[in-house]
Parts: sequence; C-alpha cells; structure tokens
Amino acid sequence: MNKNKITLSLAAALTLGFSTSTMAAGFQLAEYSATGLGRAFAGEAAMADNASAQFRNPAMLTYLEGTQVSVGAIYVDPNIDVEGDLSIAGHKVSTTKASDIAHSAVIPNFYISHRVNEQWAVGLAMATNYGMETELGGDFMATLFGDQANIMSVEINPNVAYKINDQFSIGAGVRYVMGEGHFGASVPTNLPPMLEDAVDSWKGQNLKYMEGDDSAWGWQLGGAWQINENHRIGVNYRSAVDLKLKGEASGLLYGGVHSGSMALTLPATAEIASFHQLTDKLAMHASFNWTDWSSFDKLEANIPSLGATPDLIKEENWEDNYRIALGATYQYTSKLAVRTGVAYDTSAVSSEHRTQTIPETDRLWLSLGAGYQWSDALSFDAGFTYIFAKDASMSETEVLPIDQGIPVNFTGETTGNVWLVGVQANYKF
Repeated sequence: MNKNKITLSLAAALTLGFSTSTMAAGFQLAEYSATGLGRAFAGEAAMADNASAQFRNPAMLTYLEGTQVSVGAIYVDPNIDVEGDLSIAGHKVSTTKASDIAHSAVIPNFYISHRVNEQWAVGLAMATNYGMETELGGDFMATLFGDQANIMSVEINPNVAYKINDQFSIGAGVRYVMGEGHFGASVPTNLPPMLEDAVDSWKGQNLKYMEGDDSAWGWQLGGAWQINENHRIGVNYRSAVDLKLKGEASGLLYGGVHSGSMALTLPATAEIASFHQLTDKLAMHASFNWTDWSSFDKLEANIPSLGATPDLIKEENWEDNYRIALGATYQYTSKLAVRTGVAYDTSAVSSEHRTQTIPETDRLWLSLGAGYQWSDALSFDAGFTYIFAKDASMSETEVLPIDQGIPVNFTGETTGNVWLVGVQANYKF
C-alpha cells in the first residue's frame, strides 16, 4: 500500500470509518452535518449552530463562543434502478435492468472550533464534499458501457476567521483532500444469444478497469454581513481541487496490467445564504448554490506503455448545476428546536450525455429535524430527509472490437429515491 493510501485510510479511521454515495449533484455530497440535514441544508453559509458551520463558511467561526466540538454521521440509503433496451447492430435484442445500483453509506464528520478573542477564531473540519459508488452487476446486459464507478475523498480543513466589526466577518481555510477511485466496464455474464459464440470466452471479464489515488490542496473563502440583530447574509467559495489518480489499468482491451493515471477535478462551488429571525421562536433561512460541473467534460487515462495518446474512457460533457433551498427553525421550548426544509437540486448533465454509472438527475429534498439542548454544554441534533429523484432517460453507444466492429446501443431510464438519517452531538467547553 503506498503512502497516499495509508494516509487516506488513517484519516477515514479517524472519522469513524468511511463509505460514500452520491446524493447531491454529480458525485457531490451535501451531507456534512445532521444539523443542516434537518433543514435541507438551507441557509448554511449564514448559520452558526455549532462547530460544523465552518465547513460551509469559515466566517461563521466568529459567531461561536469558547471551544466547541461536533461529531456525527449521516446514513444514506439510495434506491436507484436503471432499466432499458439493448440493441446490437440496430436490432433490439433484450430488455435489461439493474436494481439498487448505488450503495448505502455512512458519511461521518468531525469539527472543532475555538474563539481566540473578540476578533479571532480558528477551527478544524474533517469531512467530505465528494464521493460516490455504483455497481450494476454482471447480469445487466449493458455492462460494457460501465459496470462500476467509485470516488472516495476525505478532507482535512483548518480555518481561521476575523471579526472586522459588529457587521462584517471574514474567514478562510486550506483544504487537504485525499481521494481514490476506480472505474470499470466489463463483458456481461448474461450475453445476448447473437454474441454468445463471438465473445463467450470474454464473459464476465473486465474490458477496462482502472484504479488510483492522489492528494491535493484547495482553499475556501467566506464572509458574513450582519445586517441587523435579526438578519444576516453569508457567502462562501470553495476552490476546485485537481486530483491526478495514479495507479493501474487492466482488462481485455489493455492486454495486461499497466501503470497509469487519470485526471479528476473536484469542481469549485459557491453559496449565498440568508438567515432571518422573524419572531422570538421562528427563523427562516435560504440558500442558492452553484457548482462548476462544466469542468467535468471527460475521463481520460494516461498509460505511457500503450502510447502517448490518452485513452478516452468516457465523454461526460457535464454542465454547471444549481441548488435552491428554503428552511425554517422553530424554538418549540427552551430546550427543543424543530427544523424543516425543502430544496431543489438541478441535474449536472443533459439526457444526451447521461450515463448509467453516474445516473445524474434532478432531485427534490424534503427534510425534518430537531435539536435538543441536554445541558448548558451538551446538545444533540437529528435530521431526516427523503429525496425524490426525477425519472430521467439515457442513451449510450459503443463499438465492440469484433470483426469490423459491432455497434451496441443501450437506451433506458433511471428511477429512484433516497433516504437520509443523521445524528450529531455538540459540546461546548
């Protein structure tokens, strides 16, 4: 195991273990805290509930008193299916389906903040912003278009914030991101009759498979404007992180095992959010988020032993995505706060470019949550979200390297929904 993998494994262990599944746009993860989950992550760049606030806006550290620690996890249960028709040389040969292609996951997090004095505050976050895992299975007849995809990342994020005056605060942080991933396409174990003789010896074997890991640096900047006692606006920008996943490529089409690399950009994001204390008990909050998914245009493998020209794995051609969210917090008693929220997350890819390994589509979030103040120092948060994933079509074509080449097409649809449940504990010293 190389140094990056050792470091990544250690960081994952420190954050209670790690598994990922894509729940926001593309392979982005919004699930950074159970507190935010209960309001559909509405208003996050303007919220300062606990130490987790720094992950979405480091300027929020100036709103936290003393030393605070937050630790939690969110369980994600996706139910995503892909079904469609397989055609060979223009003739439909079968209808095929893959069920529950996205794996369940536990997404942990850890945060600590410390107020140095009236002006300065510092913090440390350990969480993730990107990850996914899909597996379609050998019985699915369209695995040659891709049968597995995995991206895993862990982020260590120290932050510092400065309170300029009673109205304005700024914050900044560096982000050390460790990532690894693998991608593959294979010959299905369940071959159509017309291909049995031609590729029977290939059945169930990888056509292409590659895996690698890397680490890279990024940064974030944030600001807050306290308009008055009851109204606040927050903004945040997180830079892109360019990973070069170094590892091995193998499979029938590579004729063996080769060293290589694949560039993968974790895109830049931005958020503008607001917080409004409407009454002593009721607060409203909102967010508008942007992600630079247009930077994800293709996957290419660089394999020096096979030539200088990069091997095109998949055309992606994604587009920038947007998310809007509206939430509310109601202070039911002095100890109990209840939360709710709704959000709409637009797809980062059109039907023309959607793929079965990352079946990206629009999503509607409905969330409920609560916070309980156990004592002056200790509080607990819980959140629950149900995500409606919009049904979306897809179409892919590949040419099998047999004789003069046989065109194979898959035309289908992705359907599904997602459940999320999160818990979090917060302690003030």
